[in-house]
Amino acid sequence: MPVFDYKALNRSGKELKGVLEGDSARAIRQKLRERGLIPIEVMLSGSSSTIDKANKDESVSFFKKLFSRKKVTKLSVAEISLLTRQLATLLSSGMQVEEALKVVSEQSDNAKITRVILAVRAKVLEGQSLATGLSEHKGVFSDLYCATVNAGEHSGHLDLVLESLAEYTEKQYKLAQKIKQASVYPAIMIVLSVAIVGFLVSFVVPKLVNTFQQTGHSLPAVTNLLIFISNFLANYGLYLIVLIIIAIYLFKMALKNEKFSYKWHSLLLKLPLIGNAIKVINTSRFSRTFGILSKSGVSVLEAMKTASAVVLNKPIQESLAGVIKKVREGASISKSLQATKYFPAMSIHLIASGESSGRLEMMLERSSDYQDQEIESLIGNFISLFEPVLILVMGSIVLFIVLAVLLPIFQMQQFVGN
Repeated sequence: MPVFDYKALNRSGKELKGVLEGDSARAIRQKLRERGLIPIEVMLSGSSSTIDKANKDESVSFFKKLFSRKKVTKLSVAEISLLTRQLATLLSSGMQVEEALKVVSEQSDNAKITRVILAVRAKVLEGQSLATGLSEHKGVFSDLYCATVNAGEHSGHLDLVLESLAEYTEKQYKLAQKIKQASVYPAIMIVLSVAIVGFLVSFVVPKLVNTFQQTGHSLPAVTNLLIFISNFLANYGLYLIVLIIIAIYLFKMALKNEKFSYKWHSLLLKLPLIGNAIKVINTSRFSRTFGILSKSGVSVLEAMKTASAVVLNKPIQESLAGVIKKVREGASISKSLQATKYFPAMSIHLIASGESSGRLEMMLERSSDYQDQEIESLIGNFISLFEPVLILVMGSIVLFIVLAVLLPIFQMQQFVGN
């Protein structure tokens, strides 16, 4: 059943927006009137052309169709986690998939979620699987999400699989929040420091320097260096900003090249502290994804292949492709992963224990939990090191400015004294 976006006025004249499911635009208008609303605009969800709008020509120019872009709906991790948890709860109570989707769409106050869920429900009502309906919204549901749901449908334990997915997305959300919270203070410090130094060099220092130069005395080397920096920023500051923007753009374009991207990712892995964090984050994602898929009934090789796709670092991803090849040939998972030298020793021991005891899924989950704790520890260590380094750097810059200003003053006092 098609999904429509609508705009309508309530009795107080307030404009309302929402999403409804119906056979046609006329049916949607009728539903709105039954709710005491006056329909203004009704259009097919995801379509750029209005289906029903008062006093509007239905013809659209060729160029408008050619250059118009279809909006891609995106949901946050928290929103995906919430709707996944709701679906899991409803399905565990014995409700059918299409009914559960309808209830979730009705409970949500978010028009984006309602639009996506109703579109997925329309595919399910047409006889397609839930995973197929979800896969048509690539901007919302990842390949991991769709593959896991597909495995849950085939195994007959969709509710349990969705519970695992909800826990996974919640943990990802919490980890992302911790990283954001940890980076707030350093970001504020950097912005304020750069703003203060930029203000001093661009506005305060030039006025003081002009005063010193008018005396006709020679200035210290520190002061001359500050004058040079101040003049350079005043004359070429705008060009410097444009150059930085162009450099960032070119760097992003270069990252699309496979060879350059691989070399850049390899360089990141060699950096102290940052390289270790990248290893832990990527191997943790692999372990958790591998565990979820294995628990859902996906074969080991297929689960490893899908899990390696969520790894973002190319050298690690390449090494995992070698691991899959070795496992296909009969090698041990733990020994193959150990050979990559990217996985921590604790994770290798846990996975080896899971292989020997037949509880691989459980041990993979414990491994990812251990690695998540290590990520939090790394973030804490990075912040604890970054703060004093930032204070030291900014203190040195301020000291340089103070010396450049005070030394000429001391010279002037000596001349006056003599």
